[in-house]
Order: sequence, then structure tokens, then C-alpha cells
Amino acid sequence: MTALVIAEHDNASLKGATLNTITAAAACGGEVHVLVAGHNAGPAAEAAAKIQGVAKVIHADGAALAHGLAENIAAQVLALAGNYSHILFPATAAGKNVAPRVAAKLDLAQVSEITKVVSPDSFERPIYAGNAIATVQSLDDKKLITVRSTGFDAAAASGGNAAVEKVEAVAASGKSSFISSEIAKSERPELTAAKIVVSGGRALGSAEKFNEVITPLADKLGAAIGASRAAVDAGYAPNDLQVGQTGKIVAPQLYIACGISGAIQHLAGMKDSKVIVAINKDPEAPIFSVADYGLEADLFAAVPELVKAL
Repeated sequence: MTALVIAEHDNASLKGATLNTITAAAACGGEVHVLVAGHNAGPAAEAAAKIQGVAKVIHADGAALAHGLAENIAAQVLALAGNYSHILFPATAAGKNVAPRVAAKLDLAQVSEITKVVSPDSFERPIYAGNAIATVQSLDDKKLITVRSTGFDAAAASGGNAAVEKVEAVAASGKSSFISSEIAKSERPELTAAKIVVSGGRALGSAEKFNEVITPLADKLGAAIGASRAAVDAGYAPNDLQVGQTGKIVAPQLYIACGISGAIQHLAGMKDSKVIVAINKDPEAPIFSVADYGLEADLFAAVPELVKAL
């Protein structure tokens, strides 16, 4: 029994979710192999080889794999799938784009967003926006799985010494092509990997107020900035900052929610945070039901005072 983890990377380095997915793969039993499919992705393959618990790294390098186009990555996975009992993807935007294509081609029932491995064929995953946990058993010969990174500790990025095996890269499918990308650059930690997250909600009232109130606190704490869906929909914050069921799932050491009422969809994305602090003037706000510390106050007064105190 051997598991294949599809690494997420930028050709130069691995994304953090890959480390959590490797931990999940190890819990399935047997060896763990990692596929690094990219172009000039030698550094990412070398980094994968150093991860504890990885027995082998498979490095597919070709121009068709340069930008992680889902059709081409899926074809590369399919070329290797016959050797594995478990195929695991991080449950990120990229992983969710590729995994269903592989599942369909292999006629497998995908097990999505697992948070625990019960046995090699049984897994726990959240349902109903995280309000219930289902234990799912897969009777397929192969298990195709996406892994919610917040459910597993990251594997140690050093201490391993896996062999790197080069394989022939697949040809481009011709079904899609890369045109361009616009990547927002920030000095802040990545939202899904940050140890501290400061999030703002609709109560902030405008994009100007969002930046005026939330940014200084995040700067003081060295935190990533998040937002509720309501704040994103209102144009106060960009879409890539959205935390929740339809946004990003986070589980930082500290989550500070400013002016967020705590709709069930938002709670689904952050309630696994280690410590939750809520600042809201509405004493009935649902966010207080999951908060470790709650401050019933006007955020426009409380947050600047907190920044001064820090």
C-alpha cells in the first residue's frame, strides 16, 4: 500500500499545504511518495526530498506543466496512478481543480476535505458547514482524497532523505493554455498559513475604514488580514482575503474578528483557530458563541485603543 501526494508548489518552493497532506498520507499506512510536476522545478523536488516521512519524490519536468494547468497536471497524475492505493491532493483551489478530473477518469468516488484518517479506507470530513463530522468509508480499489490542511499537523520540512526519480512529463492537452497571471504581492504572511489573523466584517462600513482600522492592528501583530464574505461582497476587501465556507479555511494560533457577526458560513472557515477574540457591539452576535475572549464594544474605538496598548 503506497500513497501519492500531489505537491503544490511554484517551481521554486513547496506550498505549506503539501506538508499537511503528507501527514495525512502517512496516516493511511504504507510508503508516501510525492509528485512534483512543473517546469524547472528542481528546487521544489529537492525540498520535497528533505521532508520527513517521504520515501520517494517523483519529478516530472516539462513546459506543459509550468503553470499548473489542471488538464495537464491531471494527465500526469493519471500516468502514475496505477502504482498507488491512495492519491491525495491538498484541498486548495489548485487541488480542488485537479482532483475531480482524476477521480472522473479513474471512475472513483472522491473523498473531499478529510480532517482525520480513521483507517486506510475510512476518513472523517466535515459536513453542514462543519456542524457535523461524517465518517466516510470508501470501497473503491483506489482512494482519491483531498485534505483539509487545518486538520493535520505539517510534516517536518527537514530531516528526510528521499530519492528523486525523474519521469517523462506528459504532453500538453491542448484544452487550455496559460495567458497571464496577476499575483498580489504582500509582505504579510499567507492567510492560510499565518499564525495570527485579523479579520474585518461588514460593520466597518467602507474600504477606507477597513484599511484604517484593520491594517494598523495587523501591522502591530505581524498578522495576515482576513475578511467576512459580507465585507468582500461590499467591496471593502479583495476576494482573496475571504475567510469562510466559500473562502479560505484558516486555523491560526490567534484569530481576531472585528465587526463580524459570525454567520455559520464564516464560522465554518475559522472556528478551529486555537484562540478566538471577538470585538462586536452586538451582545447577541453568534461570533461570541465560539469566541474564547469577547469584547462588547464599538470597534472604531476599541481597535485603535488596542493598537495603542500594543
